Amino acid sequence: MQIFSYLCREFGILRTMNQNYPSVLLEQAVNQFAQLPGVGRKSSLRHVLWLLKQPEADVDAFADALKRLRHEVQYCKQCHNISDQEVCPICMSPNRDKHTICVVENVQDVMQIENTGQYTGLYHVLGGIISPMDGIGPKDIEIDSLVERMAPEAIQEVILALPSTMEGDTTNFYIYRRLQPSGVRVSQIARGIAIGGEIEYTDELTLGRSILNRTEFKC
Repeated sequence: MQIFSYLCREFGILRTMNQNYPSVLLEQAVNQFAQLPGVGRKSSLRHVLWLLKQPEADVDAFADALKRLRHEVQYCKQCHNISDQEVCPICMSPNRDKHTICVVENVQDVMQIENTGQYTGLYHVLGGIISPMDGIGPKDIEIDSLVERMAPEAIQEVILALPSTMEGDTTNFYIYRRLQPSGVRVSQIARGIAIGGEIEYTDELTLGRSILNRTEFKC
């Protein structure tokens, strides 16, 4: 019995597999919440029970926001950032430096860099990085569309702001080789970010200084 209790504590799934829910609707809602990253079944149950205590109008607004997010959100046709329109506000802004593009892995990185207030150029969201171990190659991310942006937009500099990991460095090198024929200056953010670090989790001060102190990319 002690061994069983220990296993239940260590592997909560043993207990939840036999969880008896008083309502099928409750169980279905818990199952949906449990699909969220980092959310276990116990947390899911707490979230669902909390929602049941809220006014119906608030829960309806919550559900409506999720539906609109999934059905109406778009990806900017120029930089692939999340947007409410075909072209995102950053790409449309007349106050942005149209001659500089900062290449990032994902949308969270755009938000993080914007929070520094140190960068005023454009962005290009790859939607991932090259990772053969995960089956992700150059054709699986937005590298071709980055190359296509060089000539028509008269880009003078491309800043590589990818993770300081083996996959990030591989992607940096591949992009550098693809951009060489265009003659555009390719730089990378300063290594104020720890090796193996993700842009998303870097503090704003360090990230801002890394952007300002960027260096020319060298193989």
